[in-house]
Amino acid sequence: MRTSIDLSPLYRSAIGFDRMAALLNSASVESKPSYPPYNIELVEENRYRISMAVAGFSESELDISSEQNTLVISGKQSVDSDKKFLYQGIAARNFERRFQLAEHVKVVSASLENGLLHVELEREIPESLKPRKITISNGTSSTLIDQDAA
Repeated sequence: MRTSIDLSPLYRSAIGFDRMAALLNSASVESKPSYPPYNIELVEENRYRISMAVAGFSESELDISSEQNTLVISGKQSVDSDKKFLYQGIAARNFERRFQLAEHVKVVSASLENGLLHVELEREIPESLKPRKITISNGTSSTLIDQDAA
């Protein structure tokens, strides 16, 4: 059973949050399989790291792409049909994992070590969107707009 959240009261005082409403609706959809497992870590104030367990995958079998606030990590293993397993407990399946990125978050780097894929992310807020200080004039002097020193 899917319940829908009515966000229309927020639209009276909030402008431009249509994307947030769409994200909330997509988050309420049933969860997908959790393979491969991953962590999302806050490294610093504007730096993040996604660590994904991809044991058995080589660098050439992994693909990372970023487009329109979506990070897609996929893995496709080559099939070796010559092997005959008596017991196969290690998952050797292909995957595709999607992450929604916030505005101004970009992928900085990716590395593979000890079976973990680390993807480094950083949020860079443009100067035009940083807070500004606006002084109020008394009517005789002009208004001055300064950038805050962050």
